[in-house]
Amino acid sequence: MVNPDTASHQDQYTTANAETTVRVTQRDLPLHCPTPGTALWASHPRVFIPIDETEDGRYQCPYCGTIYILEDAAD
Repeated sequence: MVNPDTASHQDQYTTANAETTVRVTQRDLPLHCPTPGTALWASHPRVFIPIDETEDGRYQCPYCGTIYILEDAAD
């Protein structure tokens, strides 16, 4: 049965994993997806993101498609 109160409180809920681009820094490493704060019900198995090993400091999660961008990547 659907919770009848859910529709009346839509402003209290956020869309799970709505942000598809996440900017990170070296301080966030080692990086994994999903990140802390992601709703448990909308998560996938934790995968570590080897963003520091990429040439352009970008990496896309193979599960959810979130794009991570390393802000202070070495040039």
